[in-house]
Amino acid sequence: MNRCSLAVSRGIARVTEAALGPYQTAVVRIGFSATWLLFLLRELPHRHELYGPDGPWSWDLAEQLIRTNGAFTTLMWSDGRIWFEIVYALAVLASALLMLGWRTRTMSVLFMVGVLSLQNRSVFMGDGGDNVLHLMSIYLVFTRCAQVWSLDARRASRARAARARGERVTDRTGPVLWGVLGFVLVAVTLAGRLEGDWLIPALLWTVWAAQALWWLVGRRARSAEPRILLDVVANVVHNGALLVIMAEACLIYATAGWYKIQGSRWQDGTAVYYPLHLEYFSPWPALAGLLSASGTLVMLVTYGTVLVQVAFPFTLFNRRVKNVLLAVMITEHAVIAVVLGLPFFSLAMIAADAVFLPTTFLRRLGGWAARARDRLLSRARRRSPVPEQRAHESPETTHVGFGT
Repeated sequence: MNRCSLAVSRGIARVTEAALGPYQTAVVRIGFSATWLLFLLRELPHRHELYGPDGPWSWDLAEQLIRTNGAFTTLMWSDGRIWFEIVYALAVLASALLMLGWRTRTMSVLFMVGVLSLQNRSVFMGDGGDNVLHLMSIYLVFTRCAQVWSLDARRASRARAARARGERVTDRTGPVLWGVLGFVLVAVTLAGRLEGDWLIPALLWTVWAAQALWWLVGRRARSAEPRILLDVVANVVHNGALLVIMAEACLIYATAGWYKIQGSRWQDGTAVYYPLHLEYFSPWPALAGLLSASGTLVMLVTYGTVLVQVAFPFTLFNRRVKNVLLAVMITEHAVIAVVLGLPFFSLAMIAADAVFLPTTFLRRLGGWAARARDRLLSRARRRSPVPEQRAHESPETTHVGFGT
């Protein structure tokens, strides 16, 4: 009984004391925001046909559907071309800033608004990757995904260093951004634009109010207890969202695998052959023909795909087997991106898979990226012209100033 109570208390402490998986959630944040950003930039010349006023799914048809299902989209607030351009530009900007980790909590909300606005405007323009992105954009709002590899983490580190030196740190950008977005939220609510499903409007108001409470506690609380309580609540919400993301990824693979088992083409080992010869999924016909020339290879890939997808959720209990299957699935998605011409579907699935990557590997990956960045910066500095030294400065003084 004592051992059971001790295990329970340790589990509660682990869930409440820290936001778990900081590197995993950072990779998920960067992966999904980069996927959406690249998609928006690639479709920039075709944005009006996909989601705008020139699309086959007209504004009137979208209005009828949304009136039925209550989906959230800001594009239905106006059918003007200028409003569409504003929403599209804000979606691009929010994706870029979320990827960099600038004001991550606010940008995650704006990222979700951009994803839902565009996808719910034209529901027939997506694929499986859009569905994953749709769900993950909502889950990211609940995570503390900027603990590492973000501008927010760098700003927090500099603020702690400044406080340690006895300096006063003030944040003017945060309150101004909160006030502007609050004004917009109040305006659209009073205008009746948040009608329909209650979930997204409630989430927007909750995050906005929580940000105000967080700021007030940080500035006005005389003791540390209120801030500790808010940290505990934020950690519990983050860890719950992380668990949901992991369960969602497992559910995607499990359902995909079990549905494949029921298909006759997957049972006889020929299912992979057919998409390789569809014109829509064959950007490289010669490569597709080469891969499908061997019946044995097609059979192995077909059965291997089903086996990996069905088995993956069960391998989470064995770290080594899980890492092997994870590498196989990421490789498979990379091949799908090239052979079948589905890069954004593959990027979305790889971003979802990243939540299971081991922390040691992610730290090593971060170290490689940091060293590559430092080498690029050092090369840029060597190539830039060195300013002439002033007559009253010594070479040592100039070198120290440049290095800092």
